Amino acid sequence: MTQDIALKAAEMLGIIREKKPLVHHITNWVTISECASITRSLGALPVMAHAEEEVEEMVSISGALVLNIGTLTPVLINAMIKAGKQANLRGIPVILDIVGVGATGLRTDSTRRILSEVKIAVIKGNAGEVATLAGAQAEVRGVESISVEGRTEEHAVTLAVSENCTVVVTAAVDLVTDGERMFMIGNGHPMMGEVVGTGCMAASVIGSFAAVEEDVTLAAACAMVVYGIAGEMAAVDAKGPGSMKQNLFDAIMAVGKEDILNGAKIDAR
Repeated sequence: MTQDIALKAAEMLGIIREKKPLVHHITNWVTISECASITRSLGALPVMAHAEEEVEEMVSISGALVLNIGTLTPVLINAMIKAGKQANLRGIPVILDIVGVGATGLRTDSTRRILSEVKIAVIKGNAGEVATLAGAQAEVRGVESISVEGRTEEHAVTLAVSENCTVVVTAAVDLVTDGERMFMIGNGHPMMGEVVGTGCMAASVIGSFAAVEEDVTLAAACAMVVYGIAGEMAAVDAKGPGSMKQNLFDAIMAVGKEDILNGAKIDAR
């Protein structure tokens, strides 16, 4: 099974590099450059269009829409919902990165509003963020998960079922589930956690894979495998967070079929 998924990941990566899908981001200001860079380095085309006046037009020519609430404002949320509804009308997958949900009422309430008005294909967050949306007790400090009540796997399944979507929980071992299937991905490196923006970049990679694969759960799992392998490659000669981030762009551009087939660490349940 691992080799089958690894082969599928390599095939998807090849399609991304061949077709160069446009990935529309309405994302946060802290990591906007990193998200654009990782998308381009992977082989897809990034566009960062936030104005309400153009989001519907831009998403209409895109392969996926990535929404990130990291530096949300009411105006930005309105733009996200407007773009999301247009994406839904055109069958374009929407990835929602729930950065900091549970830390403030604005973030949590705005996310619930998005979920009520837009059909989300993939929700991505850390354990605390996902647990909060699933109705469990969790402490989220800023954008970091501090503590979670209960089992993360159960929270992810609960949220996936309630929202009829795929849920990605980023951690030392990433979890991807649609409520029935579950993939545990062991690829990655601890140094990735020291770089600001690696979580946001993960959503961009997921969006790129979802743009070329109808099975968004499989696309998300394959995206995390490839991204994790790139992180491992980047860490080989990284001296700290700065060189790690720079290496990550180079590594994800360099990842090839053999790297994926030989390096994938994925458990399908």
